[in-house]
Amino acid sequence: SVSTQAKMPTCNFVPEKYKSYPYERMQKIREQNISPSLRMYYQKPLLLHQGHMQWLVDYEGQRYLDLFAGIVTVSVGHCHPKVTVAAQKQLARLWHTANIYMHPSIHEYAEKLTSLLPDPLKVVYLTNSGSEANDLAMFMSRLYTRNFDIISFRGAYHGGSPYTLGLTSVGLYKHSVANGFGCSTTMLPDVFRGPWGGSHCRDSPVQTVRKCSCSEGVTSYCLAALPCCFQSGVCHANDQYIEQFKDTLNTSVPKTIAGFIAEPIQGVNGAVQYPRSFLKEAYQLVRERGGVCISDEVQTGFGRTGSHFWGFETHGVVPDIVTLAKGIGNGFPMAAVVTTKDIASSLAQNLHFNTFGGSPLACVVGAAVLDAIEEDGLQKNCEDVGTYMLLELAKLRDEFEVVGDVRGKGLMIGVEMVTDKDSRHPLPAEEISQIWEDCKDMGVLIGRGGLYSQTFRIKPPMCINKKDVDFAVEVLRTALQRHMERAAAK
Repeated sequence: SVSTQAKMPTCNFVPEKYKSYPYERMQKIREQNISPSLRMYYQKPLLLHQGHMQWLVDYEGQRYLDLFAGIVTVSVGHCHPKVTVAAQKQLARLWHTANIYMHPSIHEYAEKLTSLLPDPLKVVYLTNSGSEANDLAMFMSRLYTRNFDIISFRGAYHGGSPYTLGLTSVGLYKHSVANGFGCSTTMLPDVFRGPWGGSHCRDSPVQTVRKCSCSEGVTSYCLAALPCCFQSGVCHANDQYIEQFKDTLNTSVPKTIAGFIAEPIQGVNGAVQYPRSFLKEAYQLVRERGGVCISDEVQTGFGRTGSHFWGFETHGVVPDIVTLAKGIGNGFPMAAVVTTKDIASSLAQNLHFNTFGGSPLACVVGAAVLDAIEEDGLQKNCEDVGTYMLLELAKLRDEFEVVGDVRGKGLMIGVEMVTDKDSRHPLPAEEISQIWEDCKDMGVLIGRGGLYSQTFRIKPPMCINKKDVDFAVEVLRTALQRHMERAAAK
């Protein structure tokens, strides 16, 4: 057993008594009747029973602080009252019609959602999942440009469908079947793990511990006059990564391309951030080649980054296509592709149909989520609580040699574990797993990510507060101390 001096914050929610099958029977059903590809977390997987805002409750009544939000999907909180009531009312009114008929909620929701996006992003196609949305974005980009090749970053995750697997560049998700025809990857501009980077590169309250790779004069100038090197136009890391991007354009794709897709902050790869001006320059290069720019907002959208409602806004760009999922429905299966009228029209040349996309129930849920974000002040909460959490986690980085990097923006956070800060070698998986298990045993659930599963992913429901952060940080500190004790005992 593991204990911590940190006291779990109180919660006035009283869960119902668990009445379903015993744990052992659930395990047996899992082994016999559920696909083994659906892997579970932890040595003894959790059997969860109920949720309330930032809290989850297991079959024994144990409460957990959820810092992973159903893989960055529960945006406004588990079973948020406003969303729950809206869904219940619609369930009693109308579930499904398909898009061959009009119903009020799709029109109301389309107007509400697109009002939050800049011109000319005003046309929406509603789907059911992020993979489906990115699949459709690929298809649209190829139809519109009449080109075929699409570029993505190494370390990117854009879906698991046969089409999107070509864009996904994380080995764990790659199956030994043909995929990726017309898809090329380019170097990830990772300022912590990549060949270039420094202490002024990224849009985050916490920078890397690497020294800036700009010249001494540039670094001094940045420190004295500017918050970051990119504003002076002389960020060495950014310039080098842009050269790599140009190299991909010049060697791996034709003279004209269909597009380029990127997450504003990489999600599955562990909240990896790029130099601040990289996407702006990359977008320009892509458009010069006839391509469209696609922003995958599946994880970064809906205020999670705090300073802006959409992740692409933090980079000072306006994409041609935006894909949305996960937090759009707070756990309800829905997604969207938002684009320009011209790009959307390219799909209307022939029939394209989606049975469940934009259902009455989905659109009512989506609208309630948008209302909850605004009424509960969740974008501002992401900025305030997220910044507070990043700065508290940075103290752990300064305290423990194995905490190599703390990064992110708002409540999109990564904590990368290393053997030591100089080498930046990933901490062995079994050691990370023990820290992770200890956190769970003390009541905190966090995710895993990175090419080597070396990064803790912290992307909680956007309703968490600073008391929750204090508890979570103290739990992680205790788990790290236990790790150091185990290492010393070897």
